[in-house]
Amino acid sequence: MVTMPPMWYGLLALVSILGVCTWWLHNFSDREELKRIAGISGAISMLGLVWITWNLEGL
Repeated sequence: MVTMPPMWYGLLALVSILGVCTWWLHNFSDREELKRIAGISGAISMLGLVWITWNLEGL
C-alpha cells in the first residue's frame, strides 16, 4: 500500500467542500453562476485526485 502525499488529502478536502457548496447552492440559493463554478471546480479537482491516485498505484 502506498502512502498518499499531502496534496492528495488537500484535493480530497477540496472535493468534499466543493460538493457540499454545490449542494447548498442548488437547494438553498438562486446563484446559478456560482453553483456552476463550484460544480466544475469540484469535477476538475476530482479528476486531479484520480490522476494522482492512478500514478501512485501504477495503474
